Amino acid sequence: MKTFADLLVALVALEHLYILVLEMFLWTKPAGLKAFGMKPPQAEATRVLAANQGLYNGFLALGLFWALSQANPDFAFQLKLFFLGCVFVAGLYGSVTASRKILYIQALPAVLALILVLLAG
Repeated sequence: MKTFADLLVALVALEHLYILVLEMFLWTKPAGLKAFGMKPPQAEATRVLAANQGLYNGFLALGLFWALSQANPDFAFQLKLFFLGCVFVAGLYGSVTASRKILYIQALPAVLALILVLLAG
């Protein structure tokens, strides 16, 4: 169970690295425009805000990778709970304020990982 939980934590972390790349480097490119459903003028006008948001997604990913690399299982458990909780709350907020699909793309994987971490802990 712990291995499966850690695998899901790693997938959430990788997802947030991908979001970092989309928001920081591909926001005004075809991949970013498609992912976020924007037209080029809107993307260009919000480019700096998106890059900032991407940086925060990177922090979430790094926190999850930090949790996975911890030798102390109690500290690793606490880090996983904290960073998955942050991802979940961010996903809930984004689903209410930006797009309903964020609930399924960000919040759902985080809460599933959180449940598995709690069950394996």
